[in-house]
Amino acid sequence: MLKLYEHPLSPYAQKVKIALYEKGVPFEAVTPDILGGGDDRFAATNPRLEVPSLVDGEVAVFDSTIILEYLEDKWPAPALLPASPAERARVRMLEELCDTYFEAINWGIAEIRVFGRATGELAERMLARAGEQIGKMLRRLERDLGQRGYFNGERFGWGDLSVYPYVGAAANWGFGPADGSRLGKWLAQVSQRDSVAKCAAAAMEAMGGFQDLGPIIEQGLFVREYRDHRLEWMMRSGGAQIVLDGMQKKNIRFSAELE
Repeated sequence: MLKLYEHPLSPYAQKVKIALYEKGVPFEAVTPDILGGGDDRFAATNPRLEVPSLVDGEVAVFDSTIILEYLEDKWPAPALLPASPAERARVRMLEELCDTYFEAINWGIAEIRVFGRATGELAERMLARAGEQIGKMLRRLERDLGQRGYFNGERFGWGDLSVYPYVGAAANWGFGPADGSRLGKWLAQVSQRDSVAKCAAAAMEAMGGFQDLGPIIEQGLFVREYRDHRLEWMMRSGGAQIVLDGMQKKNIRFSAELE
């Protein structure tokens, strides 16, 4: 059986789990103990020490997009990518936009609301900025969806599983699609799918353990990763001092260096 190293709150892991559920491929989900001293078995599958990574016998694959490609190659039916090259490129571009730009905004909100990186006026300004950015992203996705039933086209697929984790998370933060919008109807529709509902339920259960983490962050017992698009969001959205403070207190980290 496949082994998937993941965390229920990771949108990257959610993409992969939805794909596995949709393809009917059994797997064992394992949350690696990165913060509690490391997990050598997980580290052997992913030099970046990021979830998800997939183990299929002797094969280990990391990075959510590469894992999706591996699954599509090995289990081509049901196909998650559209048939034409142009449509495949379209949904892959949607995935890239969501994985970088949209993910960073949701991640930044969590840094403030869950991990207490900012309070008072600074928190209000940064959250307002995040809300503006999400609003623009949702309008962009509304245009991208157009008159399609799904982002993938006529059927649920790669485009939808790439967009859902981010729109769903934004909605949970209170920044969901407008009532009556095509995007809002799409979200309601895909949320009823068994694959999506399973991921949402696991994420909600995991959120129960994310309470009052500010003191834990302050003590350096919980270290969050600031890399590329996340660091960029924090710097350009008013959080430069948060980054500097985190580096000093050693409660943020950057991408792991190769050994």
